[in-house]
Amino acid sequence: MSADQPTVLVVEDEPAQREVLAYNLEAEGFRVSKAENGEEALLLVDEDAPDLIVLDWMLPSVSGIEVCRRLKSRAETRGVPVIMLSARSEEVDRVRGLETGADDYVVKPYSVVELMARVRSQLRRTRPATVGQRLEFADIVLDAETHKVFRDEKPLKLGPTEFRLLSTFMEKPGRVWSREQLLDRVWGRDIYVDTRTVDVHIGRLRKALCQHGGDDPVRTVRGAGYALG
Repeated sequence: MSADQPTVLVVEDEPAQREVLAYNLEAEGFRVSKAENGEEALLLVDEDAPDLIVLDWMLPSVSGIEVCRRLKSRAETRGVPVIMLSARSEEVDRVRGLETGADDYVVKPYSVVELMARVRSQLRRTRPATVGQRLEFADIVLDAETHKVFRDEKPLKLGPTEFRLLSTFMEKPGRVWSREQLLDRVWGRDIYVDTRTVDVHIGRLRKALCQHGGDDPVRTVRGAGYALG
């Protein structure tokens, strides 16, 4: 599976439910990590922050509500979407879940098809390229569904790694990405790649973006990394 596919963390203490969720998410093309309690979930997030979390409310030890509260109180994890699962269907419970920071609230028993749609909806907001969205920055257009890139309406030839780099940059223009962050997002943590490899592919991306002329839109931030714009 491609390293740029979104990672979803499933936090569910019921083994059967956990496996059903993982199976359906993997069938949708997502990478999946699993936790059976709140403490394990927090450790996994610290080790490798996912792109989205499906979080059960009722968990042993640390509850889902508390996990959500902790994640949303930290700057480094505040932007990770959380879909809360709960058997609590009262309005007061929904409000509590959302006010704690959950981005969506799904009542058990739920439709797996609907839950997958809600997952894709959240990722359209945070990782648009991975769900086939069209991205634009200045005169650059990236069509994630057709895997094509244009600049000033002229097609560009990019290798697969350069395409993933550009997708990452265009999802968050202006954000400075360190070499380590780009390695995690583009290559994946399970593959060892020297950080100097990032510089090589950034050079190739710059060349590709300027193949028809125009200024280099990729900015080097000394001591920090790279940014688009």
